[in-house]
Amino acid sequence: MERLAIIGIGLIGASIALGARKRGLARHIAIADRSPTNLARAEELGLGDSYHAGADAAVKDADLVICCVPVGASGDVAREIARGLMPGAIVSDVGSVKGSVVAQMAPHLPKSVHFIPGHPVAGTEFSGPDAGLPDLFVKRWCILTPPDDVDESAKERLIGFWTALGAMVECMSAEHHDLVLAITSHVPHLIAYNIVGTADDLEAVTESEVMKFSAGGFRDFTRIAASDPTMWRDVFLNNREAVIEVLGRFTEDLIALQRAIRWGEGDKLFDLFTRTRAIRRGIIDLGQETEAPDFGRGGER
Repeated sequence: MERLAIIGIGLIGASIALGARKRGLARHIAIADRSPTNLARAEELGLGDSYHAGADAAVKDADLVICCVPVGASGDVAREIARGLMPGAIVSDVGSVKGSVVAQMAPHLPKSVHFIPGHPVAGTEFSGPDAGLPDLFVKRWCILTPPDDVDESAKERLIGFWTALGAMVECMSAEHHDLVLAITSHVPHLIAYNIVGTADDLEAVTESEVMKFSAGGFRDFTRIAASDPTMWRDVFLNNREAVIEVLGRFTEDLIALQRAIRWGEGDKLFDLFTRTRAIRRGIIDLGQETEAPDFGRGGER
């Protein structure tokens, strides 16, 4: 790319900038962010070549524009950048909800650009420009949800960009993406937020005990529950149908599990735990996790 514009310089935006710089994927990286603090910090870290308070200025002459903002802000960003986009530019995003992003952004973008929504399935619980990692996307999936009438050459260029960042790319419809992510990411985050909140509200267990004895599994929930509140608020509000559908199925299964525990049905518990253990092995075999015993846990079990 001659010019890459990144709108929003948090964890994902900073990681794209660092990854693109490391691999020489753009001659010029333009960064825009509404937060003066984030923009100043991005400049201190040398994440880009130019820094802009206005997104419309950042996208001027850009071959590729990637919007790295909370899902709920997608429409506002699309309206802002529309007037600065050059014909033939590729416009994408990184939101973990796609149907809502398409509905918010597509009506405001000129027909002369190629709008190809995307979602790199990677991240940490940290946020802000300092959280960026140049290899965040290596061996991680990036899902693209191109429209039916997508320009194939533009799609291939975007696939090439993410592949060069180290990602594996798969294409699917926006609707299917949202259902897949509801079960693999959104509902698990909701469960994590809920169990940590329950612990905080449980008067019979003190806060010091919760923190002291968290290595039994609770600590893994707290890592997820430490994720950016604004981003996840927007995810649930904008993917409510898929989340509610999966949450309903989860609730039914949880009630069945509760019944098995109540009635001492050990065979049902053993069968479930055996199936779920196999899922874990599959994730490791696909390279999406490591089986090292101290991964993120300091050697504790």
